[in-house]
Amino acid sequence: MSFREKNILIIGASSGIGYALAQMLQAEGAHLFTASRRPVEGISSQHFTWDVSQPLPEGLFDMLPQTLHGLVYCPGTIQLKPFQRFSNDDFKNDFQINVLGAINAIQATLGRLRKANGASIVLFSTVAVQTGMGFHASIAASKGAIEGLTRSLAAELAPTKIRCNALAPSLTDTPLAAALLSNEEKREASAKRHPLGRVGTPQELASAAKWLLSEEGSWITGQIIGIDGGIGKLK
Repeated sequence: MSFREKNILIIGASSGIGYALAQMLQAEGAHLFTASRRPVEGISSQHFTWDVSQPLPEGLFDMLPQTLHGLVYCPGTIQLKPFQRFSNDDFKNDFQINVLGAINAIQATLGRLRKANGASIVLFSTVAVQTGMGFHASIAASKGAIEGLTRSLAAELAPTKIRCNALAPSLTDTPLAAALLSNEEKREASAKRHPLGRVGTPQELASAAKWLLSEEGSWITGQIIGIDGGIGKLK
């Protein structure tokens, strides 16, 4: 998979899956552009500061190159509690981070993606959308919107050769999931819930995102791909 001379923007590249992807793409020679609240350490990129819990600042991406070959939107939330305890603000915050941030990023870069004549957008859903899981009401609602957005954009943008796909992971060992994996007892219990007997790694999700960005994934669009240790489909 050659990414030499390819311009890739990763939103949420400072940790977790986004950081693992940035490392992989840097090794493949990509020109990286990153956006997050914090600078991305150890990665050679042009960085844009953006807290995705807030609307996209006007003109933030004006300094991007005129042609963009890939956009990956990695930010997410894990807010788990009984449905009755969710407030409107909880749902709004999750929707802002998971959905509106992605929409803002795509709208701001769409013209540049069109110029690539074969660009790729990669979004992130969750296994909890297609597999009912208690206490996941807010994240499942917002990530369900991401799945709808993925398919709609894939259909609308196909004539311009922009592909749009989403990955739907289960629990992955990232800083976002730290509270759910904070000790060996929790880690073992989480591992046992998955048919393959473990949680995912950032590198596994990043490898899948890299594939969808690459020429090898050039006939794939409108797909929600489960990378979940089997928990979404197997008993």
